Amino acid sequence: MPEETTSIDYVMEAASGPHFSGLRLDGRVPSSATAASSTPDSTLTLDSLPNQPFVIGVSGGTASGKTTVCDMIIQQLHDHRVVLVNQDSFYRGLNPEELERVHEYNFDHPDAFDTEQLLECTRKLISGQGVHVPIYDFKKHQRSSDSFRQVNASDVIILEGILVFHDQRVRDLMNMKIFVDADADVRLARRIRRDTVERGRDINSVLEQYAKFVKPAFDDFVLPSKKYADVIIPRGGDNHVAIDLIVQHIRTKLGQHDLCKIYPNVYVIQSTFQIRGMHTLIRDRDISKHDFVFYSDRLIRLVVEHGLGHLPFTEKQVVTPTGSVYTGVDFCKKLCGVSIVRS
Repeated sequence: MPEETTSIDYVMEAASGPHFSGLRLDGRVPSSATAASSTPDSTLTLDSLPNQPFVIGVSGGTASGKTTVCDMIIQQLHDHRVVLVNQDSFYRGLNPEELERVHEYNFDHPDAFDTEQLLECTRKLISGQGVHVPIYDFKKHQRSSDSFRQVNASDVIILEGILVFHDQRVRDLMNMKIFVDADADVRLARRIRRDTVERGRDINSVLEQYAKFVKPAFDDFVLPSKKYADVIIPRGGDNHVAIDLIVQHIRTKLGQHDLCKIYPNVYVIQSTFQIRGMHTLIRDRDISKHDFVFYSDRLIRLVVEHGLGHLPFTEKQVVTPTGSVYTGVDFCKKLCGVSIVRS
């Protein structure tokens, strides 16, 4: 190679032109020639990464406060598009024979729900499609034949219901699973109030159904699914601390780059006005060579400094010049920083 091609002017001019960067799923970085000839299945670019929504499952016993928790999460995520899908909307309509013996029908059994339709709707929402969610009439025990709820694709999808953790296929679609826990007496009192006021039932039928179906189903299906939860919220909607922590975690996940979903060992530095300002400068085609080198070096230093925080360390004591003992840490491994700028 001629000597002049190694000068900084040549490097800067070459870097300012069009470029391509790609990531292979096997971890190798392809050259421009290899990347251009590779198939879509073997090459992954930032533009082709799927921007999937964050799916949250919220389960718990009847009247445990699931809907309240969901409403509080939605309120705090007001700057994101959030949709709530209730499992109750997917109750199967009762046939004439079942309607005649409605008091003997177990609405708390997994077979009472149309799980296949719930799966279909959830998968469509994840893929970015809008869906028609059925509307269930709890007084007639039938789905509305002439109306439905239109639900559009969103940043966050919340699946709420007593048995949303029962089917593994539904669980596998969730990024976070929350179990809302509440005292059994509190749940019973809430259910009596809800079913008599909102669903037009008398208290005797509510108590009979609770003893015959609701409590046994809770012990057989709902409580065992608690083991699948990532987070358990005691006291339901009264636990503001737990809900605040959950919302903070969701915001962190929504802010992460899609690469973090593919490579679990990738850490993304939180964006600040300082970092965005330096990115703006080095992306400006009119920037001077001196400023480009200066701000690129500053960004590289921030990456290395952030990486130091992820190194394993052990406790170490040293003696200061004044003779006192200071207890600090010593890194167990060395850090290797590789900078790739406009390559």
